[in-house]
Amino acid sequence: MIPPDLIVLLVLLAGIIFSIGRKKLTLPAALTGAVLGWLVYKGGGYTGLAMLTSFFILGTAATSWKKKEKMLIKGHAIHQPTRIAGQVIANGGVAAITGLAVLVFPYYEHLLQIMMAASLAAAAADTLSSELGMVYGRRYYHILTWQPDEKGLDGVVSREGWLIGITASAVIAAVYALGHGWDTRIFFILIGSGTLGNLVDSLLGAVCERKGQLSNNAVNFLNTLAAALTAAALTYALLSPSTP
Repeated sequence: MIPPDLIVLLVLLAGIIFSIGRKKLTLPAALTGAVLGWLVYKGGGYTGLAMLTSFFILGTAATSWKKKEKMLIKGHAIHQPTRIAGQVIANGGVAAITGLAVLVFPYYEHLLQIMMAASLAAAAADTLSSELGMVYGRRYYHILTWQPDEKGLDGVVSREGWLIGITASAVIAAVYALGHGWDTRIFFILIGSGTLGNLVDSLLGAVCERKGQLSNNAVNFLNTLAAALTAAALTYALLSPSTP
């Protein structure tokens, strides 16, 4: 029988080859993704790997969808079609950190795995709401003033984009819930945390990224971190043994 760890290593190797061959990731990005994937697997098991894979598939499909149309949008022109290592860390770094934390602090495994799921839910929400919101949004608004603004710019949102983002969070939440014995409370905690992380991304985009105070990668990392911390707080408040 093939050891499970070897199977996962082979899957990650296949992912490296596919990502580079299809020009989805640069070589350093693919290798970085494999390391992050290994940490997510070691801390989150097959469910963690399934969530990360789901995010990668959703994000890759959304980024590729109507790419030529999106590249004509002024605010989207700076986004690279092939992801680099910094972008991989920005989206999956928090998930990998929580995976490593599970190995160091196994007593908190349950909480850390929920945080992992929340970070990936936020990453999925941000990616899909940004990529598909530009295509299917009807009206675009500045997140702070709620005045009409140009689509594709940092801090600009649409109602359709938000709904797509919530749906993306729900997909990751469902993968987690199915892998851990369905708990509706955790399912909605993850959707809420992912959506809040997406909101943080838009707010930081409007306040800091437009002014050059934060890079897009930094904003994405803080988005996933905010979601993970929100999930931890909600889990403690709603699911702790002292809660009625």
